[in-house]
Amino acid sequence: MTTTDLYLRKGADRRLRGGHLWVYSNEVDTGRCPLNQFAPGDVVQVRNAEGRMLGSAYMEPQALICARVFAPGEQAQLDEALFQSRLQSALEAREAIFDRPFYRLAYGDSDLLPGIVIDRFGPYLVVQLNNAGAERYRQPLIDALQAVLSPDGVLLRGDSRARRDSGLVADNEVVLGTVPEQVLLEENGVRFSAPVFSGQKTGWFYDHRMARARLSSWVKGKSVLDVYSYIGGWGIQAGVFGATDVCCLDSSSAALEGVMVNARLNDIADIVSVRQGPAAETMQQMRAEGVSHDVVILDPPAFIQRRKDLKKGIAAYRRINELGLQLLRPGGLLVSGSCSMHLSRADLMTAMQQAAVRAGCQLRVVEQGAQGPDHPIHPAIPETEYLKAIFARRVG
Repeated sequence: MTTTDLYLRKGADRRLRGGHLWVYSNEVDTGRCPLNQFAPGDVVQVRNAEGRMLGSAYMEPQALICARVFAPGEQAQLDEALFQSRLQSALEAREAIFDRPFYRLAYGDSDLLPGIVIDRFGPYLVVQLNNAGAERYRQPLIDALQAVLSPDGVLLRGDSRARRDSGLVADNEVVLGTVPEQVLLEENGVRFSAPVFSGQKTGWFYDHRMARARLSSWVKGKSVLDVYSYIGGWGIQAGVFGATDVCCLDSSSAALEGVMVNARLNDIADIVSVRQGPAAETMQQMRAEGVSHDVVILDPPAFIQRRKDLKKGIAAYRRINELGLQLLRPGGLLVSGSCSMHLSRADLMTAMQQAAVRAGCQLRVVEQGAQGPDHPIHPAIPETEYLKAIFARRVG
């Protein structure tokens, strides 16, 4: 045996043979392969107890997921050539769907690029390397991006929670060319300016793109409230799609400044207003003021970060949906989103139903949305499916 082999315990290969890409530390035969002999990013050939080759992975020896497979069933190196191949495949998949260069170019395991997220904003790329193993391959990845896309600039966003949890440097760094503080993008024919250095995640959320497109069937001539608006992904599109007035609510003044920038960018500043404050408290205040809307959109941050928080998180979703319903006119539309991986669609719908009972009304689900095709779901890895959007009409 050499240090490039990682042997699993007997019977621990079932998930990987079924297509999964993660190796947990308790699945490793540590008698044959002590984990402390590996450094983050070391490439290994994962083998079952009998020596059968299962794929190539890079190591995260201190993590619960101690190895991440990037080449199932193959012996491969994590070098520029492999990155070029993976990126070219991901690019072709996106270009087959989208006619403009604004999308998530790489979505981790689903693109066989574990730990790597890349969002494309035309000539600019924003990259997240979310663990120490992926961080080790920063330069060959950058070289591959240059070879495949020739971007004007690449920004490495180093401030993700996953990086902080891994003890990695949390700075943002331009690693190729130049990147402006604000980049332009287009989604569903609507223009936006996104703060890629200081904004949330990579500066934008492409994942709800398909659900936001469906707003066009529901908002014409309607009054819209966009809660947790960030820079107006939902609300600005509602305005462009024909809403009579749009109110964007967020706790961040910088985000709300971004809302108005994007309203002006789309010539709808006259119908857009903003309100700053914590969502729940501000919605209660709005109710006391007698405010109501025809469409209420709730797209909160993940209320459930860990499975053990599920019960508390479901209560938070129920509460915010109840507040949303209290601001929704009879016959109106509630759009309830969740990016909590641990919250199932059924649990979200249950939370909405419980909220309706508390609000003294009924709901009928009329549409459902999920993450777009630039966030492909790996059938063997449920964790790659995280996004939900439920459109429900208030009756009674």
